[in-house]
Amino acid sequence: MLLFNVALLIVGFVALVKGADFFVDGSSALAKIFKVSGVIIGLTVVSMGTSLPELAVSTSAAIAGSNEIALSNVVGSNIFNLLVVLGVCAVIHRVPVDSVIIKRDFPISILIALVVFCVTGLPAIIQGKLPALTMADNAGMVYRALGISLLVMFVCYIAYLIYDAKKHPSEEEAIKSMPLFKCVLLIIIGVALIIAGGQAVVESAKFIAKTFGMTETLIGLTVVALGTSLPELVTSIVAARKGEVEMAVGNVVGSNIFNILFILGVSTSIHPIAVNTASVYDMMILIAVSLMTWGFAIKGKSIGRLGGAIMLLCYIASTTFAILR
Repeated sequence: MLLFNVALLIVGFVALVKGADFFVDGSSALAKIFKVSGVIIGLTVVSMGTSLPELAVSTSAAIAGSNEIALSNVVGSNIFNLLVVLGVCAVIHRVPVDSVIIKRDFPISILIALVVFCVTGLPAIIQGKLPALTMADNAGMVYRALGISLLVMFVCYIAYLIYDAKKHPSEEEAIKSMPLFKCVLLIIIGVALIIAGGQAVVESAKFIAKTFGMTETLIGLTVVALGTSLPELVTSIVAARKGEVEMAVGNVVGSNIFNILFILGVSTSIHPIAVNTASVYDMMILIAVSLMTWGFAIKGKSIGRLGGAIMLLCYIASTTFAILR
């Protein structure tokens, strides 16, 4: 039974990654048929597409009532994106950071992480409850009101990106043309694979967690977060090996903003999430590594090999802490 669930987990991850690929290809080509700007496609369809695995897993977890996986998957994916995806890219090739990302997107990603932390974990810290709680105890809640607020902020953010893209147009992205029926078919297959893959990952992850006595928070923070971040990791490594890393930081920061505002917003709107003590510490780690990465970016408008190595070591340390606790 354990081997079956491990196999199911792997198959689920493969379905998520391929489903996201099909969805992005089909949606991008469909948008091109209707003459939507390539810049807008990149900012919306493509960036959302790479985060669809996280959306599928967190939404499936929320519907199933496995709220620990829903929250820890978002926080874990964001930590993984910053420390591993960017860290690996920087070790392979120095990663330049656009000034707009430094001034706009990085602060937004840190601010929204702080908002979630202040609403959920901060009250327990102020009241002095946190040190007395075990890692599995509830320290706060993410209510539907916060979820809806996150979704409203997401709509405002996307609207601003589209407005800014039209105001400052850049070169059109090369998007492969295909017939309308093929676009629709790819989108349908992509969505089906994403839904099925998300359910497979959640159910198999829950079984594995129980078998080894692991919490849902730990399995969501490590195995599930790593699996759902595979599209960003694979894409970034290929780009770094070719020396094409200009968009690496933008893709990672944009994905992190999408994860918190849309994915956490959707999953919380479906079912309020009880935040355990472990997730409060993880949110603090996310804010700390976001500030560290932002600092690397500000210092030289790029992230070099030393910064990348430090980021990878920080991920090993944070994962070790998650396992030992």
